[in-house]
This record gives sequence, C-alpha cells and structure tokens, in this order.
Amino acid sequence: MKIPINVPFIGKEEISLVTSILKDGALTSASHQGGKYVREFEKLASSFVKSKYAIAVNSGTAALQAALYAMNIKKGDEVLVPSFTFVATANSVVSTGAKPIFVDILKENYTMDPDDLQKKITKRTKAIMPVHLYGNVAFIDRISEIAKKHNLPIIEDSAQSLGSTYKRKHTGTFFDLGCFSMYPAKVMTAGEGGFIVTNSKKLRDKLLMIRNHGMIHGYDTKIFGLNLRLPEISAAIATIQMKKLSNFLKTRQKNAHLLSKLISDLNVILPHQRNYENVNWYLYTIAVSKRDKILKKLNAKGIGAASYYPIPVHRTPFYRQKIKLPITEWAATRVLSLPIHPKVTTGNIEFIAKTLRNILNE
Repeated sequence: MKIPINVPFIGKEEISLVTSILKDGALTSASHQGGKYVREFEKLASSFVKSKYAIAVNSGTAALQAALYAMNIKKGDEVLVPSFTFVATANSVVSTGAKPIFVDILKENYTMDPDDLQKKITKRTKAIMPVHLYGNVAFIDRISEIAKKHNLPIIEDSAQSLGSTYKRKHTGTFFDLGCFSMYPAKVMTAGEGGFIVTNSKKLRDKLLMIRNHGMIHGYDTKIFGLNLRLPEISAAIATIQMKKLSNFLKTRQKNAHLLSKLISDLNVILPHQRNYENVNWYLYTIAVSKRDKILKKLNAKGIGAASYYPIPVHRTPFYRQKIKLPITEWAATRVLSLPIHPKVTTGNIEFIAKTLRNILNE
C-alpha cells in the first residue's frame, strides 16, 4: 500500500477538454484579456473567492512576483515575510530587487507572529506578506492593525489556502492582493498555474499588463512586465478543477476530522481551527518529538508523510542568516504532514492512524 502526501485528481473531463484544445491548436493567447479559457477560469475563480477580479498567471510564484511589481516594490525596499514557508515567498521579493525580512511564526498555527512583525518594521519596509500556511489563516486582525498603523500594503500569500475562510471571508480577499497557486499538489491544479485576486480595478488593469510584458495592444509596453501568461491548456484544466473544488474540500475536511478523531489521544500536537476559521486542509500537519525517526518509519510503511519545512528559508544556503526565530526553528524539527487528499479512503485514514499509533507506542 502506497499513500502519497498529495496527488492531482484528474478526470475524463480535463483530459477531453485538453485534447480538444490540442486539436484546435489555440494553445495560448497574447491578447490583453487572455484566451477563452483564461477568461472563463478568471470568472470562476473570482466567483469562488468572492473578489471583483481574478488575474490568471503561470504559477503561484508568478502571482507573487506580479503582485509585488503592481505594488511598486523595488531595490532598497524591505518586505516582511515568514521564514517558515516555501522559498518562493522570499524568492519573489528578491526578484524585484527588494530584501525579504524574516519574521517568526506562532506555534498555534505556524503563521506569521504579529508581535515579531511589529518589531521588524523599519523606514525601508514597504509591504507585509503573510502566508496562510497549510491552509491555516494568518492572524489577519492583528496584522491589519499593524499595517494600518504604519501605512503598509499587505499581499497575501494564499498559495496553500484556496478555500480557507475567516469570518466567512476567503483568504486572498482580506487586503490589497491575494496570490494563489495551482501546482499539482495543491487542492486543485492547472498543471502549473496561479492567480491573483483583487477588488481594485486599478490593480487589476496593472496586473493584466504586468503578465504580458507591460503591453495593452501589443508592442506598446507601458510598464515593466514579463511573460507570466497562463496557457490555454492549463486554464482549461483549471476551469474543470474549479467546478470540482467544493467537493475536493469536503472530502479533505471529512478525512481530516476522521484522522483527528482516531489520533486525538496520542502524544502529538494536532492541527485545529480557530474560532471563525474554516481551513481547506491542504496539509494535515501534526507536531511530534523525534520527527525524523517517525517520518522514516511511516514512509517505510508506504505512507507518504512529509515535513514542510525541515529547513526554514533563512537557513538555506542562498539566504543563510544568523537570526533568532525560535518558533520557526522549533517547528522545523517537529512538523509532520499526513495524507488526507481526496484519493485517500476511509481505510487509508484508519491505516495511517493505526500505523502512527504503533510507531509511537514502540
């Protein structure tokens, strides 16, 4: 038995639509508004998260880059980000010439610590980029207060949190811009892809130019931009996936609740939802002592458990910084994610729970 940590759920509908696009030959579009399926996907995405606009791009990283460009982040600026995240968060900042300033996290849900955030604001700080890690919603009430006090824009890294809500409002829609990923391991996929949501027409118009070399009509570059366009094949996959997303999320929630019930008495720190929070259960993450030994034994039994992230961004060779982020360091040695995606069956969940129990009782 092999149970991977996350796999895309691709059906006949996606395959059929991609095949028809290949036959038609309209694989992409350089038009300002995007191709047929790009436009259709954007309508579905904005409807789902309840934003006025959605702008499709070719990756979650591209979404972050485009958002930073749209907010005029440049060389000499500082952007506050957590270190406990995928490296794309920091890399997108570096790509603008700005400097990522690493903020610690809260043990409660592994998202940005508002107190540490406050301490690290300087005259060079130009934006805050909280990450809704594992689908957990960052402490946006406190972060919002700090941002307003210092007149700073907020770009939400919502790559892992499509479908997560707080006070019935979707992540990505709390502030100026929200960035999502549609990488194959996410709760829905485009193969590769991402999108940005906003309620600002001004930002939406700017982002449409940024994703297409700064152009509107072609060869009329008005601002800096790149080729961040989403191909029609990817957009077509995403349109089908978006229609299935609600069911995907329901299955993840069912699996998460069952797993929590089965391992609630074990000596582990379980994931939980805060008041007014509804998470998408992108990654079901527990914290354990002797994590690496437990992880190795789970993998040996065919359970695709994984650690996100054993090396915080600030300790990677490229960023190596001697700074103190105690909770980040704590989490990096203890977190362990278990499979609960839609292809995981009730029997799989019971096997995962039983195997974890046996390992901890050895």
